Amino acid sequence: MPAKAPPMIFAPKRWIAARRRMRALQARPDAPRYLINDMIEDVIERAGFLRVEFRRGLIIGDWGYDGFERLAEIGRQDCTLDHADPLEGFNEEQPFDDSDRELVLSLGTLDTVNDLPGALIHIHNALAPGGLMIASFLGSGSLPVLREAMLVADGDRPAPRIHPQVDVRAGGQLLQRAGFADPVVDSRSLDVSFRSLDGLVADLRAQGLSNVLADPGPPLGKAALERARAAFYAAGENGRTVERFEILTLSGWKR
Repeated sequence: MPAKAPPMIFAPKRWIAARRRMRALQARPDAPRYLINDMIEDVIERAGFLRVEFRRGLIIGDWGYDGFERLAEIGRQDCTLDHADPLEGFNEEQPFDDSDRELVLSLGTLDTVNDLPGALIHIHNALAPGGLMIASFLGSGSLPVLREAMLVADGDRPAPRIHPQVDVRAGGQLLQRAGFADPVVDSRSLDVSFRSLDGLVADLRAQGLSNVLADPGPPLGKAALERARAAFYAAGENGRTVERFEILTLSGWKR
């Protein structure tokens, strides 16, 4: 009996459009990069703690600046480090071309794949024995103020506007299901203050985090948008509202 296809939660065409817009916005010198910067710094710290030395690694992501070069510093001098850009056709939901990577990093991409268990299995299969995977993406608990503002805006007929999110417990189960040894899952928060809902939305777009759901719901009308802006402003104080981003990190080894 053929395997059942995963549900289509995210729309590939909307995802591609959002990532292309992100690439264009990231070319600006003042582009917000705090989320990917946090993920990169965390990976560098983890690799240093684990004393990881690898000869062949793969970094999955698309950021349009020096993130690739910074991550390359964690490898050996003679290492080969490749970059896989999902916007250029690389698909984490398909088997990789090889299976001898000593390190695979996936930063800011796995939260919008339709088949997350399958994507983790493909990463596991791409690793050589003793290889390490580290994956970071937005997890459960992210954007609580925006979520509440959208509920206020929609009133009695809430629409799907925020992506489904993975929590720590589910992350651990996914790693075990994919066959990783010594799985570690943790979550950390990053709080950022904004003067307005529009400022938050601009940052989300610039970091590739806008709505790419297959069923995104109807656009907000003028009245609904004003309700959302008012609810977002009311959640803050002194003219600034703090929004929370929860960054989930999954790591595991191939034995």
